[in-house]
Amino acid sequence: MAGIYIHIPFCKQKCHYCNFFSLASVRNKATFLDALKHEMASRAGYLNGETVNTVYFGGGTPSLLSAAEVSGLIAALKQHFQVDPAVEITLEANPDDLSTGYLSELTGTEVNRLSIGVQSFFDDDLTYLNRAHNAAEAISALSRAQAAGFSNLTMDLIYGIPTLTDEKWLANIGRFLNTGINHLSAYALTVEHKTALHLLISKGRAAAVDEQQSARHFEMLMNTLQQHGFIHYEISNFARPGYYSRHNSIYWLGGHYVGLGPSAHSFNGHSRQWNVSNLTAYIAHTESQQQLYEHEQLSVEQQYNEYVMTSLRTSWGCDTEHILNVFGVVYRDYCLAQSKKHISSGHLFCDQHRLFLTDKGKLFADGIAADMFRDQDESH
Repeated sequence: MAGIYIHIPFCKQKCHYCNFFSLASVRNKATFLDALKHEMASRAGYLNGETVNTVYFGGGTPSLLSAAEVSGLIAALKQHFQVDPAVEITLEANPDDLSTGYLSELTGTEVNRLSIGVQSFFDDDLTYLNRAHNAAEAISALSRAQAAGFSNLTMDLIYGIPTLTDEKWLANIGRFLNTGINHLSAYALTVEHKTALHLLISKGRAAAVDEQQSARHFEMLMNTLQQHGFIHYEISNFARPGYYSRHNSIYWLGGHYVGLGPSAHSFNGHSRQWNVSNLTAYIAHTESQQQLYEHEQLSVEQQYNEYVMTSLRTSWGCDTEHILNVFGVVYRDYCLAQSKKHISSGHLFCDQHRLFLTDKGKLFADGIAADMFRDQDESH
């Protein structure tokens, strides 16, 4: 299974918390789309002929593209990559872009999944985040998407927002459940350096994030969705059976993917690369056929660490037999030895030869994975 990620770097306005590369403008869109098609041609061999099962338009705000522009990019992809006829094609969209007319046009494209950035159903939360839509637009956009025939939908919600009380968070989860949508991605609000939110908090102009509140919201989310038949298949992702995101699954199961567009990342199992995070440079480099990315060859330790980090986040767990077969007995034994204290503390459990995070452990996923990492010095 292989995937293609396409980064669309345009937004109407920048959300205060966002640290992804994007611009609050659609200037240079036509030139950018031409550059993107050039990059597709130049990266045609990256997946070594693997069949592409998933295409994901992320950003930025891909719903600022017209339906015709989306179709043109999909057609160009098919010229250069082996694309499965049953490919899942996801378009990230903001609620304020999903007019009845636009949705009708999208149904004429090969896009068959929408990821709708709701974030909250309360206006004060959306104001804190500096989102471009309001709560009423979010509710109506979801209804319009379903009425247009999009049955494979997911939405994003954010928890841990200082304006989001426990009662409001439960109401957000309830609203999601009432839509009948089968997939949810939910993220803790994090304050990244150099974002507008970081600056506002540091100047005392916005309330700071409370880590205990975030942890409490996460526990409420897990408990409620599991009671309603959702599978917590990755730390931030919940789905009913049969509705897992193919694209998310590629990332977490170690599949190969190529990232197109400024700042996009690619991974082929042994190396990773990431494109320049600058639109002007991206366009110039693509047109002149200069190298527009940085490249890193992964050591065995890095490949092992990558597997531990990604697999522990999932409902499939960290397979110690896979570690034995791919990395050898030393790595398998190291992983098992490092896991013992986390099993004792109730943060991990072992079933057969797989290690899984408990619900309590999911609150500390990054720290547990980091503790199980192996550095180069330990190999000698």
